[in-house]
Amino acid sequence: MDISIVVPLLNEEESLQELHDWIAKVMQSNRFSYELIFIDDGSDDRSWAIIESLSKSNPSVKGLRFQRNYGKSQALNAAFKKAAGDVVITMDADLQDSPDEIPELYELIRKEGYDLVSGWKKKRYDSKLRKNLPSKLFNAAARKTSGLELHDFNCGLKAYKNDVIKNINVSGEMHRYIPVLAKNAGYHKIGEKVVIHQARKYGTTKFGMDRFINGFLDLITINFLTKFGKRPMHLFGLLGTIVFIFGFLASTLIGISKLVKLYRNEPAILITDNPWFYIALTCMILGSQLFLAGFLGELILRSKSEPKRYSISDKINI
Repeated sequence: MDISIVVPLLNEEESLQELHDWIAKVMQSNRFSYELIFIDDGSDDRSWAIIESLSKSNPSVKGLRFQRNYGKSQALNAAFKKAAGDVVITMDADLQDSPDEIPELYELIRKEGYDLVSGWKKKRYDSKLRKNLPSKLFNAAARKTSGLELHDFNCGLKAYKNDVIKNINVSGEMHRYIPVLAKNAGYHKIGEKVVIHQARKYGTTKFGMDRFINGFLDLITINFLTKFGKRPMHLFGLLGTIVFIFGFLASTLIGISKLVKLYRNEPAILITDNPWFYIALTCMILGSQLFLAGFLGELILRSKSEPKRYSISDKINI
């Protein structure tokens, strides 16, 4: 199979038929063999009924339906496990991503040898204050911390080699950072393509301003996990040791100073009246706690099992 097209959605009943027809037209005109996987992330409108109807007229249409809303990352992760195409294309269901971009994205993966190609919505039709400006700040921070020179990390239109999506695990709200996850998994030929961004035709956006706050928090998380996710003792153990040694040396110096003054019969204040005593005691306690946190992190890492992050209620052609 040439292409798997993955479309996560939430309450997009107005756009599904038009999106399907557009994708089918592009696939047929380019003679691609394909599957179109819709992932209904707990919609409460007629989205799933429309997907069922589309699957009856087009056997290439497949569907997964979540029991409730679990989030875009979980939807993508579920679809990635099922995708069988040599090239996997992800796109949003709101018609803001153009299926006409698919052939060029496919060629970049198959002919140019890219592992991943991310779309760049250079000209946007979003509100500048609500989405455009925060998006630029978010992308600048992501570039700085990840080392990937991409302009639009959060663009839903992306293309992947099948091997890439089978070797990354998208959880939480990490869909924004799939290029970073791919890079951390050892895939370094990551490119970017300017894509058309269209104004939303139906409904309203499902994302609010909180997604940018969550995005920055996720960025901190993914950078921590990249460096220390597999070796927490290297961070917490090191910090704990340094802080404990500082406290221990400070307490030792306080004790020696007290003994010297007693030996010389000089007046000396009580150790508990010395503020450095409490600083040293606090440092030793914190150091011990940090060290134990790293140790417990290592134990949990080695004994954990993969948690169930979503529940599928219905399937179509899968």
